[in-house]
This record gives sequence, C-alpha cells and structure tokens, in this order.
Amino acid sequence: MSTSRRSLLAATAPALASAAGLAPGGAASHANAPANPRTDPVVRDLIERATQAHAALMRGDVASYLTFITQAEDYTLMSPFGGDPTRGAPYSSERWASIGRYFRNGRESSLELVEAYRSGDMVVLAAIERTHVEVGGLAGQPWALRVTLVFRKDGDQWRQVHRHADPLAPGVSLEQAAALARGRG
Repeated sequence: MSTSRRSLLAATAPALASAAGLAPGGAASHANAPANPRTDPVVRDLIERATQAHAALMRGDVASYLTFITQAEDYTLMSPFGGDPTRGAPYSSERWASIGRYFRNGRESSLELVEAYRSGDMVVLAAIERTHVEVGGLAGQPWALRVTLVFRKDGDQWRQVHRHADPLAPGVSLEQAAALARGRG
C-alpha cells in the first residue's frame, strides 16, 4: 500500500470508527466523547507542546519550535495562505531558516483549545492560535488562526502528521467567503 493511501487510512480510521460507534481497537463504545486533557496525559502533553511550539515560532525561534514538534515523513501542511498542500518532511535547514525570518516579535501567544480527540495512536487538536506578531514584513498585529493539528505515535514519539490553518477566526461574510472560493481575495 502506498504511503499516501496508508496515511489517508490512518487519518480517517478514527473518524470512521467513531461514526460506527467503535472505541480504539474496534471495541464497541457507548460514549464517543472527546479526549479529556485533564485526564489524558498524552493529550495534555501534546497541547502543551503545541502551545510552546506556536509561541516559539511566532518569535521566529525555529530551533525551540523543533524541540516541541517533530513532523512525520508523511507530514502535510495546509497553509493559512491557501494554495496546494505541502507534503513531506523534514524541511531543509534553509526552509526552516526562511520560516523563522517570516515571523518576528510574537508576543501574548496562546492556544485556545476547541476540542481534542484521541483514538489509539492518533490525537487531533482543534484550536485557535492567537498572538500579536509581525508576519512577512507587515507591522505587528493581532494574528489568529483556526488550526487542526493531527499527531500520530511513531514508535515511542508523537509526531505531527498534519496541520491545517486558516485566518478565518474572526469570521467572514458570505460574500467574502464566496470571493475567496472563486480565487478573488
């Protein structure tokens, strides 16, 4: 089976199992409740790591970011700027340096957890990342992204396999959404 097909199956299996009323491992479940960060130490740790990684990246501190988050070889990124998804990791050192220069002087960074889900060796965090930051040479401004972070346990390490981010946290009108969907920002 190809890596991309295996990744797709791995990513969708928890949702399919949940829809079928199955708990991790295929056992029937009566309560498909979201993961509780207060009682699940893995989820709590991933939330803390994602929070620290976000703060570091918004300061342009890629070295610290990489101590908190490790991407899997089959990592996908759906950037907040749209376009084609980026596939594969790890990025080159030049790419990471470029990313570090893109974000500057991030402060007041936080990760607002919307929901956490865990099924076996997969954890999904739905959150809003908030900070005040200089991005791409623009003056410092509030920057809020809705994000979905997917982690998979590979051996003894949790690796990020997917990140999707969009700048729609403040909301947009139907007309704005339609213009974006047509490719007109």
